[in-house]
Amino acid sequence: MSGREGGKKKPLKAPKKQSKEMDEDEVAYKQKQKEDQKAMEAMKAKAAGKGPLTGGGIKKSGKK
Repeated sequence: MSGREGGKKKPLKAPKKQSKEMDEDEVAYKQKQKEDQKAMEAMKAKAAGKGPLTGGGIKKSGKK
């Protein structure tokens, strides 16, 4: 009964993933995603400078 045997045992390390080669469809898809992301960031920056898009919802009149 040595003190090192008790407790949880460490899990084995997972094997490293092999870097697979991407075909031209995957490369084009990744490129399109990057371009879309850049376009969204540009739109966010442009929209941040303006005021709110809506008038604030339902407007109540002062009448009862």
